[in-house]
Amino acid sequence: MRIAIDAMGGDRAPQAVVEGALLAAKEWQDTELILVGDSATLEPLLRDKPAHVSLHHAAEVIDAEDEPVKAVRRKKDASMVVAGRLVREKAADAMISAGNTGALMATGLLVVGRIRGIDRPALAPMIPTLDGSGVLALDLGANMDASPENLLQYAIMGSLYRNKVHGIGKPRVGLLNVGTEEKKGNELTKAAFPLLAEAPIHFVGNVEARDVLQAECDVLVCDGFVGNILLKSLEGTAEAIFGVLKQEFTRSLTTKLAAAVLAPGLRSFKKKLDYTEHGGAPLLGIDGLVLKSHGSSDANAIKNAVRQARTALAGRLVEAISSEISSGK
Repeated sequence: MRIAIDAMGGDRAPQAVVEGALLAAKEWQDTELILVGDSATLEPLLRDKPAHVSLHHAAEVIDAEDEPVKAVRRKKDASMVVAGRLVREKAADAMISAGNTGALMATGLLVVGRIRGIDRPALAPMIPTLDGSGVLALDLGANMDASPENLLQYAIMGSLYRNKVHGIGKPRVGLLNVGTEEKKGNELTKAAFPLLAEAPIHFVGNVEARDVLQAECDVLVCDGFVGNILLKSLEGTAEAIFGVLKQEFTRSLTTKLAAAVLAPGLRSFKKKLDYTEHGGAPLLGIDGLVLKSHGSSDANAIKNAVRQARTALAGRLVEAISSEISSGK
């Protein structure tokens, strides 16, 4: 397996990205890791690199404030674009980036290319659940609008991902809605419901947002506008809860003592909601494995993204999606 990593993308790049790659290299010596970025910047961080870690020079960087499509088209020697080109040219089997999300989606579409038959690729991060299993939600931002047919493709791709990467035999697929009844929702969800019900997936019907953390399904389908709002709302709520708890537990000596007693349980709870444990969000529907790590990814998150990529490649995820979509045409 050969995995290209955008070493210059992300809030903590390149230090955390390199550290994560080296952690992954230590654990999986059968995987070639290609760090893509500026040689002069990366070489001092790679003095003790193992033989299966290599450096591929890229002179430019796509910044967080860059307009995604323009940046991908103009910065042809940007680390993210070069990594995508390695995947397209089969010099790498997958790519990972913690950089500009919009630019990565543009790289997937314009550089790597879509799977034949896929109308719109979907960004599919894992949303943590209270039981620790997580739910794969898509689309959470690649496309603001979607058709019922798009949601059908999301459902099929998400189901295959959870089967191939997470080993779930019959992933439960839910449609995000304002109620559980079949006729609830807007025109999009009403039209999508019968398509999902007839699809070759384990469709469990509508799922309300309040039930997502209860793991009512393994795959949650929605359009990118609604999905991104759901994701940001959950992230903001989690940050607010932990912020309030920190204030309360440091208010006095008594609360500090209470915090010491509760610390193991709180750490366990926080770990369940920690994005770094899941590694990255696949951009499903691209003709090559593309993973988006969180912008604030640390070394552990990058390492877990490599693990995730390895599992998807071993399960031949992209090939499975291509085969399923083409057979349904």
